Amino acid sequence: MMEKLAALAEKYDELTALVSDPAVIANQSEWQKHCKARSDMEDVVLAYREFLAVEQAIAEAEAMIADKSDPELAELAAEELEQSRDRRAELEQQIQLLLLPRDPNDNKNVILEIRAGTGGDEAALFAADLYRMYMHYAEKRHWRMELMDANFTDIGGLKEIVLLIEGKGAYSRLKFESGVHRVQRVPETESSGRIHTSAATVAVLPEAEEVDVEIGPNDIRIDLFCATGPGGQCVNTTQSAVRITHLPTGIVVSCQDEKSQIKNKAKGMRVLRARVLEKMQEEAAGEEAAARKSMVGSGDRSERIRTYNFPERRVTDHRIGLTLHRLEMILQGELDEIIDALITSDQAARLKN
Repeated sequence: MMEKLAALAEKYDELTALVSDPAVIANQSEWQKHCKARSDMEDVVLAYREFLAVEQAIAEAEAMIADKSDPELAELAAEELEQSRDRRAELEQQIQLLLLPRDPNDNKNVILEIRAGTGGDEAALFAADLYRMYMHYAEKRHWRMELMDANFTDIGGLKEIVLLIEGKGAYSRLKFESGVHRVQRVPETESSGRIHTSAATVAVLPEAEEVDVEIGPNDIRIDLFCATGPGGQCVNTTQSAVRITHLPTGIVVSCQDEKSQIKNKAKGMRVLRARVLEKMQEEAAGEEAAARKSMVGSGDRSERIRTYNFPERRVTDHRIGLTLHRLEMILQGELDEIIDALITSDQAARLKN
């Protein structure tokens, strides 16, 4: 491992020199490529260099302790030795994590899809709660959220909604949200006070660039229709809404948020590329890939990655056994504690493997 780290540090220095070279700066595409490569390895190189400095400090402290001529200095060295050894252990763990293979999608934007599952109107209302939760979380992270498509119910619920989330680390933090989310609460329409269980599905897809997925004009069929709003009310009388069908896979995407047909088509193509890329990746990976159907489940109440229990003000993530009794704050977008725990669990599993 140390040889690999030394080679990385040497490469880092080479890139540092390149990004300062006027000839390289003049070629912006080349300069940006080198800057990204340098940035990608910066954390691990800095940790490695601190590790070397701590190793040196440990050697010096051990030498002072071995020299019996100055007891007071030896006592100070012993304290420093203990602190340095603790720091070395921390850095070893940090470097191991930094050397784990990165998900190539981690820096990509996100196509977030939320759909009501089992539970009728109550499931649609819960889907709307999840939408607001992710909207608040995106605001806290200073991410940009853009509506791509939505299908509302008469009472303010959501049958489905598709969103684009743009921002640093969006996919790396949201990818663990994919799956069935279950809610347990008394619906407003329930007169007897009986607790109902409903569900909604969440799918988190990395946005695909045109270079990731090539979709030719003959691969798609575009249908136009009038956009509609909540309750079926007509939003406009022109055929600005767009439905795009990817003929090779049968994937269908619709977008009606914009009044412009051109803008709706552009948005729809972004969603379509993400879904086609996901299908390509799961086919390439075979059984090892998390296929879309297994990722989001059927929306049945018995399938779940997380439960939101309103009577107990409890949120439980069943994958890692984490339970938090602050439901209201989580629904206001305070998701970092859950997401950080999921990331830590994932890292631990990958280190073990």
